[in-house]
Amino acid sequence: MAGTDHTKAALAAALPSGPAVILVAPQLAQNVGSVARAMANFGLAELRIVGAPGSTDDPSARAFAAGADYVLDAAVHFERLEDALADLDLVIATTARERGQAKPVDAPAEAAARLAAHIGGGGRAGVMFGRERNGLENEEVALAARVMTFPVNPAYASLNLSQAVLLVGYEWFKAATGGAAPFDMPTRSPPGSHAELVALFTHIEGELREAGFFRSPSKTASMVINLRNMIQRMEPTKQDLQTLHGVVSALVEGRPGPEGRKRTVLKPLVED
Repeated sequence: MAGTDHTKAALAAALPSGPAVILVAPQLAQNVGSVARAMANFGLAELRIVGAPGSTDDPSARAFAAGADYVLDAAVHFERLEDALADLDLVIATTARERGQAKPVDAPAEAAARLAAHIGGGGRAGVMFGRERNGLENEEVALAARVMTFPVNPAYASLNLSQAVLLVGYEWFKAATGGAAPFDMPTRSPPGSHAELVALFTHIEGELREAGFFRSPSKTASMVINLRNMIQRMEPTKQDLQTLHGVVSALVEGRPGPEGRKRTVLKPLVED
């Protein structure tokens, strides 16, 4: 599976415990498998399923889990929703529509911050997700302390079950880990020194003069400044500077001199 790195299992084990994901009467085993995959993406491991015995053992659930079988293997099945929530002290119900219930409503990012703070303080929390066809019943939403809803297109607010879990998992992971990107642009070469940068300016500007690039004496100074500023904005590394020297040299080698012969190339002033 693209993006899976089994060498980082120790890092995954160090992730903070997340909220339980409670699926109420899921109708398709494929969706249960997709939920497991979404949970694994964001370090969620506790899956509770109400009213769908055997859904985690279905071959289609295993196929759609795409390797997140450990989430399915550890899933706990319940007959009653009340039993699935019994040990939790913060329960949030997800819904796409207003239910007329006097409950505080959070967007996913707000709910995730609340969950992270609650769990970080030693609490137990869970997020409820309803049926694919019609979501949670009003009586089920009434068992939650808060409601979470998603800012989506009001004309088409229906989310797939695993999509809803993915959105919650993403916001939870950001809130719990700081949300930094997992990797940055690699640095393969140290920054070029000022002297090396000036050497490149000398090389390029000298060859441009030889080629007649600076045709207007009155504009030469401003063109040189613009060229230098353009290169400076690149924040070139030593390797970048060497590459640019090589580019200019290659172009000069292929250009005939005034007598139809190849000209002598200016040697780059940057040493390897």
